[in-house]
Amino acid sequence: MASPWRVLWLQVLVGALIAALTGWFSGQSRLAASVAWGVVAVVIPAVVFVRALSRQMRMRQAGSALAGLFVWELVKIVLTVVLLLAAPKVVADLSWLALVAGFVVTMKVYWLAMALGWMQRKSKPTIF
Repeated sequence: MASPWRVLWLQVLVGALIAALTGWFSGQSRLAASVAWGVVAVVIPAVVFVRALSRQMRMRQAGSALAGLFVWELVKIVLTVVLLLAAPKVVADLSWLALVAGFVVTMKVYWLAMALGWMQRKSKPTIF
């Protein structure tokens, strides 16, 4: 199974690439900044979640670990919403379309990770 940190780094790489390409092709830094903020709205909450999840995995009580998972997923969602609501204050002349494009592309990096084989489970051969 893939390390969540590895998938996160792939998200950062793809996000930076699409922000740079958007700025280069459009010639508008406002579009690149909007795409970049969409990337930030995915990556920052994911970092918080993965860090918390790695701590939760060390817990011995399954019930506590599961409750923690739900709490941290809620924290991730709230943090994402806060970052999206802050976008007009942070990015001058925000383009919501570019922000959403950056957000969606970054979220879909999980599919790229699966295509690269990073998220496949390595099954052990069974003997019958």
